[in-house]
Amino acid sequence: MSTTAPILSIVIPAYNEEAYLPRCLKSVHAEIERCGLPIETIVIDNASTDRTTAVASGFPGVTVVREPTKGLTYARERGLLSAHAPLMAHIDADMEMPPGWITNVLRLFAKYPDAVCVSGPHVHYDAGRMTNLMVWLYWIFLAKPSYWCIGYMAVGGNFTAKKAALEKIGGFDTSITFYGEDTNIARRLAAVGKVRFVLSHYIFTSARRLHEEGILATAFHYMVNFLSEVAIKKAATKTYRDIR
Repeated sequence: MSTTAPILSIVIPAYNEEAYLPRCLKSVHAEIERCGLPIETIVIDNASTDRTTAVASGFPGVTVVREPTKGLTYARERGLLSAHAPLMAHIDADMEMPPGWITNVLRLFAKYPDAVCVSGPHVHYDAGRMTNLMVWLYWIFLAKPSYWCIGYMAVGGNFTAKKAALEKIGGFDTSITFYGEDTNIARRLAAVGKVRFVLSHYIFTSARRLHEEGILATAFHYMVNFLSEVAIKKAATKTYRDIR
C-alpha cells in the first residue's frame, strides 16, 4: 500500500474463510491496481480456527487484525477502530468485486454529497440462471420499493459509509448477533445523513447460504429481520448458522 493516506478502507470480516478468501482478495487487489488510488485492505480475523490469517497475509497490501470475540458486529467494530480512511467499505469474505466497483463507490459519494452511506445488491457467481433471476426480481420488486417507502437500506456485504458518521452514531451494535445488523446500521446512519441504495451498484457473492438453507427460507429470515429492525428497532432472530 502507498505511504499516501488512504482515501478508502476496505474491511472484510472473516471467520474460517480460508476457502473463499483468496477469490475475494484477488478481486480486491485487481480493483485497487485498476483504479491506482491509495486504498487499504483490512481483513478482520474473527476468532478463526483455520488458516484465515495465513491466507490473508499472503496477499500484498493486506493488513490482518485479530478480533477474538466471535460475531459479525464485533468484527465490524474492530474494523472501525482499525481503519484510517474517511470512507469505509464493508464486503464479505465470500464476495468478488466486479470491475469498477471502487470507482463507482467514489462516484456515488461525489454524486450524492448528502450521503453518509451507499449500498447496493448482491448477485451470485455460483448460482444458476433461474436463481439469479429470482434474486434480481427480489431486489427490483421488493427491496427497492421498500427502500423508497422507508428511506434507508443497506446490504451487509456491500455498503460503504463515512467513518465520521459511523463514529457519530456510536459504531456498530455488538448486541446483534447476525440478522438485522445491516438494517440497524442503515437506520441509525439515516439519522445523521442520507443512506443511498443503488441497484446498479452490485457485487458478486457466493450462494452458499441459498444452497444450504434454500432461497425461500433465506429470503424469509432477511425480510423478517429487516421489518423487525424498521418497526421495533431490534432483530427478530437471535440465532444463526455459520455456513462455510
